[in-house]
Amino acid sequence: MQQQSDPITWRDGDVPVSTRFDDPFFSLNDGVAETRHVFMAGNDLPARFRDGFAIAELGFGTGLNLLIAWDAFATACPDGTLHFTSFEAFPLSRADMARAHRAFPDFGGRRDALAAAWTGAGGAISLPGLRLNVITGDARDTLPVWPGRADAWFLDGFAPAKNPELWSPDLMAAVAAHTATGGTAATYTAAGGVRRGLAAAGFDVARVPGHGRKRHMTRARLVA
Repeated sequence: MQQQSDPITWRDGDVPVSTRFDDPFFSLNDGVAETRHVFMAGNDLPARFRDGFAIAELGFGTGLNLLIAWDAFATACPDGTLHFTSFEAFPLSRADMARAHRAFPDFGGRRDALAAAWTGAGGAISLPGLRLNVITGDARDTLPVWPGRADAWFLDGFAPAKNPELWSPDLMAAVAAHTATGGTAATYTAAGGVRRGLAAAGFDVARVPGHGRKRHMTRARLVA
């Protein structure tokens, strides 16, 4: 059964906004630059990339984070394979994904390759240099039973005030349980509850400068 898509509206032409959470899927102030600052630099990427590197993510959205990571990985490890697992409760439809991608660079053809492979139902997708798995459903149910562990986490749910379920202490503990030794996490939010949840789960947490109008973001490294 196909997972229910997130009902959306559009802002500034091709920026999707979730009507369920009243929040845009990516920054209105250059989403590409924000992803590179928050999730890539926040996890010390691409410097840490190696063949088989594993990224996990809360909130697949438009796939922008994936595209940026995949593109950077292809440059850093041209003969390697990136493993990318994302947990998404409300995947975009194929048509909405394609429309959102109009706002993105081509990423060497990777944007269109992803759009062509996307069905709107998540699941496993294999593309050159990439093994993607979008696990649909409530992450509070799906993450604890996921058998994998990530070298880096992209925590990219909608704002904690609007989507608190994706930032609960229990879910942050599940993130830690599925993080490789020395693994990292990064997120655009510096909300105190999120930072405390990560710290309680065993991460060394730092509040650092954010992107654009966001004064702060969070970086974390597993130490427990």
